[in-house]
Amino acid sequence: MTFTSDLVSTVQSRLADLGYYRLRVDGQEGPGTRNAMIDFKEAHGLRAREFPGPITLETLFSAEAKPAPAPVAVGNDPAWLTEARRLLGTREAPGAANNPTIMGWARDLDQWYPGDDVPWCGLFVAHCMSAGAPNVPQDFNRLGARAWLEYGDEADADNPPLGGVGVLWRTHKTKSWNGHVFIVTGQSRTAIRGIGGNQSDNVTETWFDRDRLLGVRVPPGFNHVAAPSAATGALSTNEA
Repeated sequence: MTFTSDLVSTVQSRLADLGYYRLRVDGQEGPGTRNAMIDFKEAHGLRAREFPGPITLETLFSAEAKPAPAPVAVGNDPAWLTEARRLLGTREAPGAANNPTIMGWARDLDQWYPGDDVPWCGLFVAHCMSAGAPNVPQDFNRLGARAWLEYGDEADADNPPLGGVGVLWRTHKTKSWNGHVFIVTGQSRTAIRGIGGNQSDNVTETWFDRDRLLGVRVPPGFNHVAAPSAATGALSTNEA
C-alpha cells in the first residue's frame, strides 16, 4: 500500500514520539518505518502487518497509544552495551556471502550497505545505539567511523564512561579519514577496552592504545559511571 509523503512523515513523527521509530523523519516508506509499524501493532494487539490501516491509524493517534517499552539495562551496563555483549562472536561471512545478522542491522536502520566485506564497525555501533538509545539522532554518515564524533554529547576521554562511544584514528591521525568506532567497556592508564564490530572480522572485546583515541561520545543526559579499570591486555591490530 502506498501513502503520500506527508502522511508517511506524520506517521513517522508519531511513531518517533512514542519511541518506535528511530530514524530521520523523511516521508519515505523504508524498512525502518515498516518495522516500527510492526512493533507498534504488536504492542497494541493488532495484526502485525507493515502497513497502517484505519484501525491502526486511529490507535496510533489516540490517547491510548502506548509508548515503546523502555530499553533494558543490566547492572551498570546501559542498554546498548547489553546489546553489544549479546552480539559478541558475530562474524562476517567468508567470500561473496553476507552474514544475514549484519545485513539485518542495515535493513532495520534504512541504511545503505552493500555487503559485509565493507567495514561495518559503524554499522554495529549504529545498531547497538539505535536499540539502546532510540531517541538520539544519528544524522551523519554512520558507516564512517570518525563521523561518530558528531553523535550526542562529548564525554571525558581521559576517564571515559562505561558504554561511551569511542572513536579511534586508524592509518594516520591527521592524514587519513580511516578510523574505528566501538563501545567502551574498560580502561587502564595506557589503553581503552571496548566491544566493536569488524575487529578481526567479527564482534570482539579488545584493547586499544589510548593514544589513538580521538574522542568519546554519549547520548544527551546519559547518567554514566566511569569505565572500570583493568590490567591492559593485548592491543588490537586489526579493525578492518
